[in-house]
Amino acid sequence: MPVGTKATVKSLHPDEVRALGAQVVLGNAYHLHFRPGEDVIDDLGGIHVFSGWSGPILTDSGGYQVFSLRDTISSLDEAGVTFRSVYDGSDARLTPEGAAEIQRRLGSDIAMCLDVCLPAGAPQKELERAVRLTTVWAERQVDAARAPGQLRFGISQGGTDDELRRRSLEEISTLPFDGFALGGLAVGEERQEMFDCVEWAAPLLPRAQPRYFMGIGDPVGILEVIARGIDMFDCVLPTRTARTGSALTWEGRLNLRNARYRADGRQLDEDCPCPACERFSRAYIRHLVTQDEILGLRLLSLHNLWFVLDLTARARAAIERGTFSAFRQDALARLARPSEEES
Repeated sequence: MPVGTKATVKSLHPDEVRALGAQVVLGNAYHLHFRPGEDVIDDLGGIHVFSGWSGPILTDSGGYQVFSLRDTISSLDEAGVTFRSVYDGSDARLTPEGAAEIQRRLGSDIAMCLDVCLPAGAPQKELERAVRLTTVWAERQVDAARAPGQLRFGISQGGTDDELRRRSLEEISTLPFDGFALGGLAVGEERQEMFDCVEWAAPLLPRAQPRYFMGIGDPVGILEVIARGIDMFDCVLPTRTARTGSALTWEGRLNLRNARYRADGRQLDEDCPCPACERFSRAYIRHLVTQDEILGLRLLSLHNLWFVLDLTARARAAIERGTFSAFRQDALARLARPSEEES
């Protein structure tokens, strides 16, 4: 799911995002609450009308944003969390009911519960408290008012701690949510430790509802969590990588600022039909990037999103054919090949 934090996938028209194969895009309740405000979006017809995206939209509750900026938090209790806005430093308060109401007024199709998301290495007592508050808050959000047709997903916490993660999974999965997410991963822990946790945690989620890994979007990570039972995932990585001047390819990540591409007439990735590759060379895109031309970042964003969306489409097709294991093995082998910049 491409991330459109502020109701836009950066630099791209909604029709372009749709044409790349995206089915769902994300918005962030934290940022939209402060700018322009859910009241403005509601009055203008909801987030679909406001953003021009006619497909499904998932909104994060803002919990990750609040807790990733821990130095802005002034108090945390069973009722909610008080913090300073990143926009003007003013005091703000977010409660489970408030997060649900913001998302109701935004009118998203999938609303995420407010949870307590801690970084890797958080003290055990803080992790225990995060699990407890996440469950208490989930219980208060499961029946909160929703926009017409809006689904609500619960989130489990507990980091990679076996006991706490299992406790959270059991508590959250017994609540009547429409889908369930693994939160509190990809937050600084060792990568293999994260995959090992998903290996046993994902199967503990209900089979009849979607399983969502929050915050993974690199090609290898996507394949690995799919293999472990995950259905949905999001990450800013494809577009953020594009804004650094890099392309995701089967040769690895290409840094187009590298002088080796100055006269490289090849497309970004062999046989890629994306809007960037169908017409433009590495040399031209490098020229745009090094000259700070907006088109360069747009083309790389289009390409990177195509790459991960095409990868997931191929993975889905392989699952339907019953050949995912072979597909994954072949894809991982291709992605593991040394890139030109490594050779």
